[in-house]
Amino acid sequence: MPPPLTTHHSICRFCHAACAILVEVEDGVPRKVKGDPQNPVYRGYTCSRGRDLPAQHTHPDRLLHTQKRQADGSFESISSEQAMDEVAARVQQIVEKHGPRSVAIYIGTSSNQYVAAAAAGVGWLIANDSRMVFAASTIDQPGKHIANALHGRWLGGGYMYDEADTWMLIGTNPEVSMVATVSCANPARSMTEARKRGQKLIVVDPRKSDATRHADIHLQSRPGEDPTLLAGLIHVIIRDGLYDKDFVVSNTQGFERLADAVLDFTPGYAAQRAGIDEDDLVAAAMMFAGGTKAAAAAGTGPNMSPRGNLTEYLILCLNTLCGNWRREGEALPNPGVLMSPAKANAQAMSPRKGWGFGEKLRVRDLGNCAAGLPTAALAEEILLEGKGQIRALVCIGGNPVVAWPDQKLTLEALEKLELCVTLDIKMSATAKLSDYVIAPKLSLEVPGTTYQVEAPEQMWPGIGYSRAYGQYTPALIDPPNGSDVIEEWEFFYGLAKRQQLPLSLYPIRAEAGPLRAANKPLALDMRTKPTTEELLDLMFAGTRIPLSTLREREGGAVFDNGETLVAAKEPGWDGRLELAEPTMLGELVDVRDEDDKRARDDFPFRLISRRSRGVYNSAGRDLPNFSRKNTYNPSFMNPDDLQALNIEAGSVIQIESERGMIIGIAAEEKGLRRGVVSMAHAFGDAPERDKDFREIGSTTGRLIDNRKEFDPYSGIPRMSSIAVRIQKARDGVGSRESAPR
Repeated sequence: MPPPLTTHHSICRFCHAACAILVEVEDGVPRKVKGDPQNPVYRGYTCSRGRDLPAQHTHPDRLLHTQKRQADGSFESISSEQAMDEVAARVQQIVEKHGPRSVAIYIGTSSNQYVAAAAAGVGWLIANDSRMVFAASTIDQPGKHIANALHGRWLGGGYMYDEADTWMLIGTNPEVSMVATVSCANPARSMTEARKRGQKLIVVDPRKSDATRHADIHLQSRPGEDPTLLAGLIHVIIRDGLYDKDFVVSNTQGFERLADAVLDFTPGYAAQRAGIDEDDLVAAAMMFAGGTKAAAAAGTGPNMSPRGNLTEYLILCLNTLCGNWRREGEALPNPGVLMSPAKANAQAMSPRKGWGFGEKLRVRDLGNCAAGLPTAALAEEILLEGKGQIRALVCIGGNPVVAWPDQKLTLEALEKLELCVTLDIKMSATAKLSDYVIAPKLSLEVPGTTYQVEAPEQMWPGIGYSRAYGQYTPALIDPPNGSDVIEEWEFFYGLAKRQQLPLSLYPIRAEAGPLRAANKPLALDMRTKPTTEELLDLMFAGTRIPLSTLREREGGAVFDNGETLVAAKEPGWDGRLELAEPTMLGELVDVRDEDDKRARDDFPFRLISRRSRGVYNSAGRDLPNFSRKNTYNPSFMNPDDLQALNIEAGSVIQIESERGMIIGIAAEEKGLRRGVVSMAHAFGDAPERDKDFREIGSTTGRLIDNRKEFDPYSGIPRMSSIAVRIQKARDGVGSRESAPR
């Protein structure tokens, strides 16, 4: 008789959206995932990535044992205990010889789906007296963190998409990215429902993306001109008196200087620079300013383009000018679940430093910023000889070979390390260059919560749940028989134990959400190893809704528990939002004065980044829902551009920047602006696998130069809107026999 098939409530942790799912398990093996139709927030939604979770758990390439690199470059399985013994000893030797700063960690985007992974990694590094913590935040959307610091925060919070009457999306496609600035609980349905209730939507994007189907106005701008376009919108709003005068007078400073700074960004000038219709720009400004509950929000593309800090800063100025912040007496849609009880006041928290504090790097005069240490400078820190050189690197939930900008520099750096340790579920491009590859448990084998969606809700408009929703899930299954897999936090606990160091769980950024207990280090018992459930109890002590209550509510629930209102400004409070931060306005002057660099005869196209449905950065490319349709990242271009170049869809092409060249496969996208090529990032592998581009795609990071053009605060280089030239592949290029290596 076959074993029974049982169904369990859980949380999808493939990406950051934390969808509520039902998992069918047979004989300890996950067989099927579907959305939970009874869930009050997700209402049965799950995407193709979530439905692929069973395949991830049973994939033949999944690592079930830790791997150690041998002298000949091959790998052999060793026990996790032996790996921790050896890694702890080698780290200790490196620290004793070269000092604590010689050890660093990199925290990728997949780490935040697992309980305490990043927090334990940071705690272990700090216990070694190193502060060399690098994360994906400085090569993804660092402008958000920096602009938030320079502008200040409104402590009453912003509006949520589900309640808004007007919204603006800048370079983001929520249906694919699952970005929380719309709703991570089925963005497509949320946008359709918003349209039906009369919400006005403005989309700024060089592409006619999924989001533009719902848009009232689509500003199909040139890549890299987001600051120009935003300055033009602000010009119109100030010129025509469309801003919220009472809010500006009572809660801001610098209005007159901002007005002067945008004076030259007339609708005609801004529209001409951005390549859009002047009337459309004016209409967008009037529509946005006419909203009573509104917000503008940007995605990865504008942040990866030049001047991402300025883009995000101008967005905050736009929101503040229009008074798009919650006022005294308005109800908070989400007073918190796995957070301390919310306390919101209708007042501004004054700006703080966006950079120039904490650890200082040795290269390019870079240092710590509000988004963290500059990851784009990490390769140089590894390569630069001398005191303070990084010699050991631990990668958690990331794949630097294909995710970091400037692949050539990245490869040189990884090969130079004395010790490289990667925690990964398979032999990724980075894992193959590592000395040890630690095999971790997967999501259905560990408990989890929805905290990662709730945590940043006060940082930016629209982020988080629009209701007081939370869910807990236990581990549903055991790891496969005969395997030796551990949780990421256990690896760092094991290292600290062997090094006789204390270990605390550290938040990566204490300001990422309302104040709560876990925003301070949480010391672990080093005599008796805690369980993951005990870690959860420690992390979520003192939250508005006790974790024990979530454990009792199988499948997630909304915990309204009465209305929480925004309180009045505290007596004597003098905080103000900054509309004229000098560095940002100085950059705006530079934008106005800079030469037109949109196109050059030798590099006439601009390559922009995009998300690929079915994958999460470099994860998921080998899973059925993606690989049965495609296995690579097509090079999307306007059909007229392809015709002008005498290139047919499906042809092999060369894409070349000043820094490097990759092979692509041309694809038509009728809604793409001319002069643009659009490709997903984090595909491909190291150069020796270029011949497999039809199966694994190409790494756009090879086109990026870390050191030629970069932000002086976060270090992020030009990662989108890259100047490239396109041509048919030379004879033989693209064949398995002669593809470039």
